[in-house]
Amino acid sequence: MDPARRALAKVPEITVLFWVVKILTTAMGESTSDYLNQELGPAIAVPIMLIVLGVALRLQFKAKRYVAWKYWLVVVAVAVFGTSAADALHVVLGIPYLISTSFYLVVLAAILTAWYRSEKTLSIHSIYTARRERFYWATVLATFALGTAAGDMTATTMHLGYLASGVMFAAWIAVPAVAYLRFGVNEVLTFWFAYILTRPLGASFADWMAVSHGNGGLGLTTGPVAVTLAILILALVGYLTVTRVDVPGEQHIAAQADSRAVLAPELD
Repeated sequence: MDPARRALAKVPEITVLFWVVKILTTAMGESTSDYLNQELGPAIAVPIMLIVLGVALRLQFKAKRYVAWKYWLVVVAVAVFGTSAADALHVVLGIPYLISTSFYLVVLAAILTAWYRSEKTLSIHSIYTARRERFYWATVLATFALGTAAGDMTATTMHLGYLASGVMFAAWIAVPAVAYLRFGVNEVLTFWFAYILTRPLGASFADWMAVSHGNGGLGLTTGPVAVTLAILILALVGYLTVTRVDVPGEQHIAAQADSRAVLAPELD
């Protein structure tokens, strides 16, 4: 991609830290959503989550380019609201997790299809127009809801438990990584596959840490787990903000500058 356009991208470069923060946000979203619903009740908690998501999206859409704290604020808000959206189908409407997982899979497929038909690409490196950004965040929301439903399905419906589910999804997420790095499988396909898996991976371990010993967990409860994860996310996003290691085009520009510095003596 043209470096000038890459610098205008509204999403971060994909680094190891991207995946670390992403998994932490999924875990925090699970524990925070559960805590708010337990303490405030869904009738109060869900509208609050929706308002926070709306404010975060407005800040993100108004930004001219990628800003770490604005981007990750939306991801956290989506994680919290997406958890409640997925849980609502099962808890409120009584829809089995298998059905809700299938439903969100269809929703995700529909969004990706519409995105590709409109833009002829699903690459996250091309998020520099308002329409592509809207498709991107709609996809992210669908992946969170799908991942939440899938994680709950394996842990409860399939009776694997939260820890076993977390370990299973940790193994599964290695599949797209190996497929891309070792065998050169399509970058877009492997990225979104891994992105979906981060949700049940993080959520399963968050639930395992929070639930009681009787339910196979550590019994830390949702509040402390949510706060601990929030502190870790704030620290990492602060690091990204200061170092700018994930700013699109920045590393390319820095590499060009280093090359010019090396060649300068030869040009004199």
